[in-house]
Amino acid sequence: MKSDIEIAQATKMKPITEIAGKLGIDKDELELYGNYKAKLPLKLIDEGKVKKSKLILVTAITPTPAGEGKTTTSIGLAQAMNRIDKKTTVVLREPSLGPVFGIKGGAAGGGYAQVVPMEDINLHFTGDIAAVEKAHNLLAALIDNNLQQKSVSLDIDPRTIGWKRVMDMNERALRNTVIGLGGTTQGVPRETGFYITAASEVMAILCMASDMEDLKRRLGNIFVGYTYEGKAIFTRDLKAQGAMAVLLKDAIKPNLVQTLEGTPAIIHGGPFGNIAQGTNSILGTKMGLSYSDYVVTEAGFASDLGAEKFFDIKCRMGGLVPDAVVVVATIRALKYHGGASIKELTEKNMKALEDGLENLEKHIENMKMFGFRPIVSINKFATDTDEEIKLVSDFCRGWDVEVALNDSWARGGEGAVDLAEKVVKAVDDPARKFKTLYDLSASYEEKIETIAKNMYGADGVEYTAKALKQLRSIEGLGLDDMPVCIAKTQKSLSDDAKLKGRPRDFKIAVREVELSSGAGFIVPIAGAIMRMPGLPSKPAAENIDIDANGNITGLF
Repeated sequence: MKSDIEIAQATKMKPITEIAGKLGIDKDELELYGNYKAKLPLKLIDEGKVKKSKLILVTAITPTPAGEGKTTTSIGLAQAMNRIDKKTTVVLREPSLGPVFGIKGGAAGGGYAQVVPMEDINLHFTGDIAAVEKAHNLLAALIDNNLQQKSVSLDIDPRTIGWKRVMDMNERALRNTVIGLGGTTQGVPRETGFYITAASEVMAILCMASDMEDLKRRLGNIFVGYTYEGKAIFTRDLKAQGAMAVLLKDAIKPNLVQTLEGTPAIIHGGPFGNIAQGTNSILGTKMGLSYSDYVVTEAGFASDLGAEKFFDIKCRMGGLVPDAVVVVATIRALKYHGGASIKELTEKNMKALEDGLENLEKHIENMKMFGFRPIVSINKFATDTDEEIKLVSDFCRGWDVEVALNDSWARGGEGAVDLAEKVVKAVDDPARKFKTLYDLSASYEEKIETIAKNMYGADGVEYTAKALKQLRSIEGLGLDDMPVCIAKTQKSLSDDAKLKGRPRDFKIAVREVELSSGAGFIVPIAGAIMRMPGLPSKPAAENIDIDANGNITGLF
């Protein structure tokens, strides 16, 4: 059986000008990055067409080491939609180098449901993530320069600065650092650290911005810290937003590529769903909606994280109204949630599968809270038995939701035609009525509790004294009407990564709260979640190589 990269490398790609032509975009409008990648100017977005097109979200059950295949499903579904003559574009996030070289691998789909050129997309692509990194670190440099240059100092108290540096790599040793050592000419010593670039507020801002002016405004609204007298300092006080926007002048433009079957694919932005909003950019989604009748997109991790943030943050801020939801599940992942070990997942185990179904049950419930009757997509593996598939299918029908067997990994768009037909039917469902989970006028504690109880199944929320003080400080700035973007583990519905299935009788522990005033939300940080991952004992990087002819191997 061919690996993902072997399948991708064996595919003859179409010139990107031909892919743009499918959308009705003239080749002279493209900003080409070679023959198979292009930037799309923002002027191409048509708000009138955006409102007429249909938006489909792909989310999933709680992630496991066994994987669910959300991106593969999104790509396969988009390919299948085109096969049944529904003009469709898939809109995705850009992969981070951290997971690529870490444990998760790439994020370009798999099998015969991939976006290409796979190697470029998984590596440096068009340089967007590098631009985010540079813009973020420019602000960090300007902050420390202001501490050093007393003649122009804003008198910022270094102890209140929360702006760390970022890099697009898993590096646990940089989580907590001390800078400015070496004498008075080397800067002001203080504690700081690094986040992975996907966790940068600049990344979140890029994905929330509506145009260049909005990008600059949001960059200027980034909270830096307080002066010794207690005055709040923002990026605009450092006059940094213009230079940061210059570094992002190309990164703000969505990227056009293609799937293995020549379906147009827009890839733009890359925030993680466990530590940020976990969705591609509003601009990328609107670009797809401007040139297709249907857009398939995904949100990071499961419904409790990515989907909730997609609805409550992205759709609310972007004025988007989704039309259908797909929840991806796998037989082996459900068995994992039912107590089976990783080594046992390919073996038939009806008891574990039945016990694991309550995780799927919760994600179905979650989507119904937003007004959707989701379609469950069973991402098929060769080891799945007919009896196992029937058990999951019967369970879904008992919840009055459609279920489809998706075989796009092995068969491309052909393997997802049944799913596509059910999605088209769901889009026309008159009973659908999209609604957000909470009102922005509610207090932050009410918003957090609403998410914790409804999405996670928690009994309530506990706050540290530090978190409560931070909430009061944010409210003191007059910023009390923003959405919340909870950062917690993706491995459990709870904030404890060890609790599989559908945990009960637990509370969410909020240890601190960060203000992302540029992005337009606050970030309550729950449990032990880290925003700078570490590498596993056997990193994927050990298997990645390149030969004398430039052929890359080992990416997956």
